[in-house]
Amino acid sequence: MTQDEMKKAVAKAAIEYVVDDAVIGVGTGSTANQFIDCLAEIKTRIRGAVASSEETRRRLVAKGVPVFDLNEGHDIPVYIDGADEFDRNLCLVKGGGGAMTREKIIAAVAKKFVCIADASKKVAVLGQFPLPIEVIPMARSYVAREMVKLGGDPVYREGFVTDNGNIILDIHNLEIAEPVKLENIINNIVGVVTVGLFAKRGADIVLMGHQEGIEVIRP
Repeated sequence: MTQDEMKKAVAKAAIEYVVDDAVIGVGTGSTANQFIDCLAEIKTRIRGAVASSEETRRRLVAKGVPVFDLNEGHDIPVYIDGADEFDRNLCLVKGGGGAMTREKIIAAVAKKFVCIADASKKVAVLGQFPLPIEVIPMARSYVAREMVKLGGDPVYREGFVTDNGNIILDIHNLEIAEPVKLENIINNIVGVVTVGLFAKRGADIVLMGHQEGIEVIRP
């Protein structure tokens, strides 16, 4: 299978985890978009969805899936989203699309987090993909200096503004041997909204697509 075919395969497999008559969380990105296409085919089985980004909200609405605000108090039995990287403990790096803050909020609320990814996203140690951090604009330089102290090489994602009105720093050359520890350290830097490390609340299941089919990975 090609990478695109793997994404389609895991998106289709994730439908098995959709809970009938419920509001489900839906992520952002190319693999999540494949899932939305599959979800549209069974939209009458669910009450609707909570979207992790404006892009996802627009795509769901276009497919005829009702979209709810998380503040309406719906139970979220499952959240389905992709990842930029994951390790053997199902800690993730997310935020290539810049939506990690809302993604992290929905993941925190959801009872189960199902990550869908192709085999290229599995790594021995996180950090090969630049680690995104959402930052309050006036804190950009300060946070960048703090990340240099941690051994990273921060790069401002020019021309990009998050759905929350903030900016993104992509941190290169970090080897993330202790994801939970680093997540806590970065989230405690003044001016950081959130970091794209999903370690304290990682995935419960990863559906990984590879040449032979779909592998279900649990921590």
